[in-house]
Amino acid sequence: MMISRIGTKRFLSSSARILNEIKPIKPIVTALPKQGFFKKAWKYTKITSALAVVGATGVLVWKVYDESHPANQVKQVPAFEDGQKKKTLVILGSGWGSISLLKNLDTTLYNVVVVSPRNYFLFTPLLPSCPTGTVELRSIIEPVRSITRRSPGEVIYLEAEATDIDPVNHTVTIKQSTTVHSGHSGKDTSSAKSTVADYTGVEEISTSLSYDYLVVGVGAQPSTFGIPGVAEHSTFLKEVSDSVTIRKRLMDVIEAANILPKGDSERKRLLSIVVCGGGPTGVEVAGELQDYIDQDLSKWMPEVAGELKVTLVEALPNVLNMFNAKLVEYTKEVFAETNIILKTNTMVKQVNDKNVIASHKNKDGSTETIEIPYGLLIWATGNAPRDITRTLISKIDEQKNARRGLLVDERLLLDGTNNIYALGDCTFTKYAPTAQVAFQEGIFLAKHFSKLHDIESLKYTLANPKATDNTDRLTKKLAKLEEKLPIFQYNHQGSLAYIGSERAVADLVWGDWSNVTSGGTITYLFWRSAYIYMCLSVKNQILVCLDWVKVSMFGRDCSKE
Repeated sequence: MMISRIGTKRFLSSSARILNEIKPIKPIVTALPKQGFFKKAWKYTKITSALAVVGATGVLVWKVYDESHPANQVKQVPAFEDGQKKKTLVILGSGWGSISLLKNLDTTLYNVVVVSPRNYFLFTPLLPSCPTGTVELRSIIEPVRSITRRSPGEVIYLEAEATDIDPVNHTVTIKQSTTVHSGHSGKDTSSAKSTVADYTGVEEISTSLSYDYLVVGVGAQPSTFGIPGVAEHSTFLKEVSDSVTIRKRLMDVIEAANILPKGDSERKRLLSIVVCGGGPTGVEVAGELQDYIDQDLSKWMPEVAGELKVTLVEALPNVLNMFNAKLVEYTKEVFAETNIILKTNTMVKQVNDKNVIASHKNKDGSTETIEIPYGLLIWATGNAPRDITRTLISKIDEQKNARRGLLVDERLLLDGTNNIYALGDCTFTKYAPTAQVAFQEGIFLAKHFSKLHDIESLKYTLANPKATDNTDRLTKKLAKLEEKLPIFQYNHQGSLAYIGSERAVADLVWGDWSNVTSGGTITYLFWRSAYIYMCLSVKNQILVCLDWVKVSMFGRDCSKE
């Protein structure tokens, strides 16, 4: 018994020791990720997304508040504190070039005066979307006074039209006017009409301004190329009033055609919309009109929508000639798919109240005269100088040979002058008359005027030196500044165009070494994003986005207004 008890104790003690020495085997499932990992990742993703949304909303709210509450400005004065005269800079126009200059200029350096009969900036790339109601007109205009009030220095705005420029006495004659249109409307080729007499019974108000520097950015008016009947019977697409006119005429001809029986030749004519011009504006307005017919009028007015025809007329062999050849072919395919009638090699010779008479070049080289009936004719091709531009050309000998616009040097200084600059569509340069060119010219001139101020300050200091001034060093600095004044260099960033059916084409420049060409729905989304980015204010960006959302939800209506 004693032996067995001792053996049992030894066995138990050795067994315990052995069991303690054996390491437990970990379950294989512990090598897999814990379920809590995915929950934590999802939780952090939601928190990060929420913070991003809150942050973006906060930035947006701050930008809207900042735009709506302009800060105090430096008031205009005759001279700076050191006694130097503060020069007057007069800017004519409120288009891409003039507004770009104004937004980038340090307005504390000059007494700035803006003169324009149009008291707003118009975002012209989206103007073709307005007649059909895709975008509201209020969404693409920015009041000039909103821009001037956000400048660091006080800017005086005068709603008037420049009627004369005296380059010898450095004065500008201006006339009060409040009704703005494209020009070439019937027999009236001015850009504005006075309505002061309608309200007050007084005569037109005219006055003159003196300037030290003048910037001419009055743009251009549509060119009729001297074709009989174009000015009297067509509608242009350059100003807000043009968009309103197109909308009213479109609905007028539709309702008039609806009265006539089907098969009637007059009904067919009224339901024919003709767009002349195969550039981006003509292509985009044709695409927008066809979208309106297919997506909206087909629902609300099916009795006439199927008979509406959009015809695009272009004198050259192709539309969008500045685009890549593949994009041109793609545009043609989209037009054929969406039933837009494309007539290239067709040169308009005459327009009457019912027909466009044109010369069409056939594939075999022969030409024939064709008539295109229309109910609505939209003229979207070519630019011509405004009256004020022609007046200025006639007063400067170096401008006598200018036919299509003002001649400027590499710093946008008007040939034959030393204090008049010009930019945008009113000039004739090697660059295309586009918003992109005018915008970059405005940025350049803003920097140029800053450098001119530095030069004038150095000249004043040298003319009135203090005991502590090193005149030799200042003289060398002045010579260096005058010698190294930069010249304007245009950086082409590409072209965009909407071609209808929620498709667009893009011919973009990628750096200095490559071009990117694309077309389709993805390009359409890029087209929208690019134009939103280009809007001058957050207010416009929000309004345009809301317009697009509204159209996607409710469509466009068929009212006349």
